[in-house]
Amino acid sequence: MPYAYLTDEQAEAFGRELDAIRDEVKTSLGENDAAYIRRLIRIQRSLDIGGRGLLFLGFLPPAWLAGTAMLSVAKILENMEIGHNVMHAQWDWMKDPKIHSSAWEWDTACPSDQWKHSHNYMHHTYTNVVGMDRDVGYGILRMSPKQPWRPWNLGQPVYNALLAGLFQYGVALHDVEFERVLQGKKRWRDAFTQLKAIGRKTGRQTLKDYVLFPLLAGPFFLFVLSGNLAANLVRNLWAYTIIFCGHFPSGAHTFSAGSVANESRGRWYLRQLLGSCNIRGGRLFHILSGNLSHQIEHHLFPDLPSNRYAEIAPRVQALCAKYGLPYNTGSLARQFGTTIWRVLRLSLPGGASLEPRLA
Repeated sequence: MPYAYLTDEQAEAFGRELDAIRDEVKTSLGENDAAYIRRLIRIQRSLDIGGRGLLFLGFLPPAWLAGTAMLSVAKILENMEIGHNVMHAQWDWMKDPKIHSSAWEWDTACPSDQWKHSHNYMHHTYTNVVGMDRDVGYGILRMSPKQPWRPWNLGQPVYNALLAGLFQYGVALHDVEFERVLQGKKRWRDAFTQLKAIGRKTGRQTLKDYVLFPLLAGPFFLFVLSGNLAANLVRNLWAYTIIFCGHFPSGAHTFSAGSVANESRGRWYLRQLLGSCNIRGGRLFHILSGNLSHQIEHHLFPDLPSNRYAEIAPRVQALCAKYGLPYNTGSLARQFGTTIWRVLRLSLPGGASLEPRLA
């Protein structure tokens, strides 16, 4: 048995019950769901236009603050609840070519095709599997006691702070896999092709936010530039917080590569559950998190529309109680605090006590 909590028979029964939930939700998708994502896109674009407009009046402090806040929220919505979920194919069932995973390009440094490989495939297939899921540390952090400790890890608190502030660029470089290139496991040519695509996308984003819009403001160039910088920083810090709190708080499990060999459907579901953590909050909080505050439900059902996770969550929690499984949920303060403790503790050797033993 690769990892416990359930016997093989129980794991498959657990999986069948989750499949039933997924199939039920899939068949119930309709106009109300389509109206939700279309309305949200309109709201996001209105916030973007309004925020950028107010920044042109940034010499007035209230206008700068309001414009920066609106633009920050617009960027968060576009990245989290819209872009992330559209590119997960959650809305492909609508057959709307403008809201489709094959066509969406989001407002961030990472090209969508690279993100869909590193995230949709690698991360969601091998969630929290050390050496296979690059989200376990993003190539620079030791986030699992299964990762070997090296003196480099002593600087982890600094690397973590830099990653949080520059998160969109950390995500952009994610799929390049520099360490595999240095180990000779990936060709420099392939890495360079990816870097060129990242450079083009980053160049367009930089031109838009830090050159074009500030120039359009004329004498108020610096007000618009600083507002755009602040909005991108807010978006980066928020995305980092939600994503790390969905995978690394106290109680989250990581797995060795050998433990998932020949993994069945039921045990894949079980691993998604054990490697994911929810964050409690209200409806607005869930929307701003891209509903990744329902990280457990997202990992179980990554292609179901995110607006359905709130109604699915109580059913998943009841199913966990039925099978005697942990359902990791807590306040943002609890999840963030224990995540930062993991970052700090794993900067030093050891740390096995951070993860619960598989029962």
